[in-house]
Amino acid sequence: MRSLLVLIMLALPAFGQDNSGLDRLTTREDLRGFEAVGRIDIQDGGFCTGTLVAADLVLTAAHCLFDDDQQPIPAGRITFRAGLADGTSVVDAQVAQTVVHPDYRPVEPSPLDQIKIDVGLLKLVAPIPTSQIAPFAITVPGAGDEVSVVSYAAGRAEALSWQRACQVVARYDSLIAVDCDVTFGSSGAPVLDRSAGYRAKIVSLISVGSTYDGKPVAVGMELPDLVDFLKRGLRSGRATTVAEDELAPRTAGKRIVIGEGNDTGARFVKP
Repeated sequence: MRSLLVLIMLALPAFGQDNSGLDRLTTREDLRGFEAVGRIDIQDGGFCTGTLVAADLVLTAAHCLFDDDQQPIPAGRITFRAGLADGTSVVDAQVAQTVVHPDYRPVEPSPLDQIKIDVGLLKLVAPIPTSQIAPFAITVPGAGDEVSVVSYAAGRAEALSWQRACQVVARYDSLIAVDCDVTFGSSGAPVLDRSAGYRAKIVSLISVGSTYDGKPVAVGMELPDLVDFLKRGLRSGRATTVAEDELAPRTAGKRIVIGEGNDTGARFVKP
């Protein structure tokens, strides 16, 4: 990440300018418009953040879908809890299939070519009606520098936190660096841009994070072409993992304790 981090450090004077604090989204009114963002729970593991982008598709970071041995986590061990707030979710959805780019490898530290494809899709056993939860659309980043992030994270795992305004501090090839407040568990969190219309659209995902001089730094990637590629993979039967029985009933993933089991939260690196 050296090249990207050099660009980030050159942009550091912009850090902290016009950034908002975090708002905890706990009531139904707070969550209005963000019900599609949820916690991805790994049975006997950890958690990440994911977002519904179609009635039956959840977008997250690819590295969230691998265990500590760099093996794909079986789809049957993953539950998407849409709009989770203090133990109550809008919908608990079971996962039928997962897919990541065939060239993706969950290595540490992540080279730039891996961060660019650190994206995964979860196909749900049953679609969530759009009348119940409206999925977010995906688009290319705009020219503006202001974005927002909604995520779960260590220390704030039980309800979504929304940073209404943070800044794009660097762009490099198809990668984007932001100074949004993210930490472990924020992997896969949507980076949102409202400049293109009334409702925000997803322009990137949180892949890796770090801190510099006590300030957060997070890096994501452009999404449209990669997400389309992953969708084609699902349609053509090239899923990374498939639940043993997509229709078999099972309970939701167990309650996750921070620091227990696999660390599937956002990866933090030293700049």
